[in-house]
Amino acid sequence: MQVLFDPLQFDHEPRFFLVNGTKTENPEVAERARMLLRALQQEGHSVKNSGNHGLGPVAAVHSPDYLKFLKNIYRRWQHIDGGSEEVIPNIHPNLSPGGYPDSAVGQAGWHMADTACPVGPDTWKSALASANTAVDAAIHLLTEGQTVYALCRPPGHHAFSSMAGGFCYLNNTAISAQQLRNGFERVAVIDVDLHHGNGTQEIFYQRADVLTVSIHADPVRFYPFFWGYADGHGKGLGSGRNLNFPLPRGTGDKTYLENLARAVELIRLYDPQALVVALGLDAYEGDPLAGLRITTTGFRRIGATIGKLKLPCVLVQEGGYLCDALGENLISFLDGFENA
Repeated sequence: MQVLFDPLQFDHEPRFFLVNGTKTENPEVAERARMLLRALQQEGHSVKNSGNHGLGPVAAVHSPDYLKFLKNIYRRWQHIDGGSEEVIPNIHPNLSPGGYPDSAVGQAGWHMADTACPVGPDTWKSALASANTAVDAAIHLLTEGQTVYALCRPPGHHAFSSMAGGFCYLNNTAISAQQLRNGFERVAVIDVDLHHGNGTQEIFYQRADVLTVSIHADPVRFYPFFWGYADGHGKGLGSGRNLNFPLPRGTGDKTYLENLARAVELIRLYDPQALVVALGLDAYEGDPLAGLRITTTGFRRIGATIGKLKLPCVLVQEGGYLCDALGENLISFLDGFENA
């Protein structure tokens, strides 16, 4: 399978985030990508550097004010007397419609959902390189007709059209799906990350041309808390085009695969012409974020279940954090997918 990656993605190195009010080392580090690359290369996968496609594909799903914010906020933050090393919001508009502030502090609150998406000196560069990798993957599928794996880091599925969150800045999955719309009338997204793909849901929630499906730990007691419930079915033209499968914490292979089979059957009924897989590996039983209990063998079966759809496909890397089996889990999924 062709693998796409841009080394600029290594440059973003967030230092910390807040969990339960406690300053904690950020698990979304460059070593994640290095581990995945090593595993791919050891298995003989061809790795190609992705290209630069500018802001057009990114602007197709993200608002201009948000892109301006991401590009410039770190530089602006340095002028704040006593400002933190990285951009971390300390205020949010919450449910008030309010107005859009000029203040860097106010805009950070407006455009950042939580404290798990700090902006450092290289965040914009790496996030854009990650997004361009997703674009390149979609172009590869459109032109070559071959399934492709986009090693995207930082991840993207928590990024809304105008808001970062959960380690994510630009929504690589949504960007790739939107790019595929240049050649396919109907596209489906299936998100198998531990966490609900809330940003992807928001971007396509009122659209009929992209079906979004997410299987994840139940948000009633798990991030992202406010999105990902079973009754989120879409709105307007998108009514019925969003499907959520929240699972109890600790769910293992058997129950997960039963729900995945239901999700895949609904994707078949939508009859898409192409598929984007938001490939999170953090549902693993040994992942440090500890939400579900999928085994390495389970990832092979997940890959095989999705692969049996036999759709033109872009695989976009989302979560999956440092543990001994990270690379092995990726290879297991790809093996199941390719041999379905």
